[in-house]
Amino acid sequence: MQKPSQQQVFSIKDQQQFQESALQVFQYQAQNCTIYRQFIKGLGINASAITRVEHIPFLPVEFFKAHKVTSDENPAKVTFTSSGTTGMITSSHYVTDVSWYEQSFRKTFNHFYGDIKDYCVLALLPAYLEREGSSLIYMAQDMINQSQNPDSGFYLYNHEDLYAQLIEQQQKNQPTLLLGVTFALLDFADKYQIDFPELIVMETGGMKGRRKEMIREELHGILTKAFGVNHIHSEYGMTELLSQAYSKGDGIFNCPPWMQIITRDTNDPLTILNAPNKTGGVNIIDLANINSCSFIATQDLGKTFADRSFEIIGRFDNADIRGCNLLIA
Repeated sequence: MQKPSQQQVFSIKDQQQFQESALQVFQYQAQNCTIYRQFIKGLGINASAITRVEHIPFLPVEFFKAHKVTSDENPAKVTFTSSGTTGMITSSHYVTDVSWYEQSFRKTFNHFYGDIKDYCVLALLPAYLEREGSSLIYMAQDMINQSQNPDSGFYLYNHEDLYAQLIEQQQKNQPTLLLGVTFALLDFADKYQIDFPELIVMETGGMKGRRKEMIREELHGILTKAFGVNHIHSEYGMTELLSQAYSKGDGIFNCPPWMQIITRDTNDPLTILNAPNKTGGVNIIDLANINSCSFIATQDLGKTFADRSFEIIGRFDNADIRGCNLLIA
């Protein structure tokens, strides 16, 4: 099976094109991704007989912790790793062609927010900056560079400098994106308040053990008050993906045309929930993952809606994920 090109994947415009490309990617990866091929075989599934997207098996995301998940024999140009506490086994995503990642996040941002050159990009990502291998830092650095704005840049714990920069951008009437890890945005909000309604505040999730977990409504309520905005935007991504979904408020996310979310039964990981508005395990199809695996079963719980938007409800606990663990064994 021939590998789909970037032009084919990133020019998808409708559901028919998505399904055709997804099936082509599946057949390619079922042949060329060793660990995925073994997983499919272990399930007793005949890959060549699959002709519908809903019948494609999803690889549990935990495989990225113990195996090299790749569909490409070329060496990795960059290896993205997930964050974790000391002693925790982290995921590794071996990216053999980083242009797939660059094209994906550039086109996705443009799809939802327009030209990055229109923005000043301020990145408050201390936990990610302090380690190597973060795909989020790679994306943020590219966004800062692509913005071509001399005021764009990273911030660690220098909240006073960030506050001064936000004031400056507001006075310039400069469209500004503040991309921040959740705990760092809350730390900033403890010290400073600004009334900047045009600001896009985009949280990337993650308390990283720095603060207590809180529900989205509480979190977004604190941040909207601190920044003087009506909505908090969110980015949904992970080390094991090369695409992101974005929410412009209320925790409702939308995917780019080459990415889709499907939910699975929480008690039977091989059963897809076809009806919308039901809580299930989150399966992700990310066709930008052409050189690894595009079909991933995550540990997130979520709902999908009729318009293909979705909401993240929470995470499986250790008892809930035993069904997935059976697939890994």
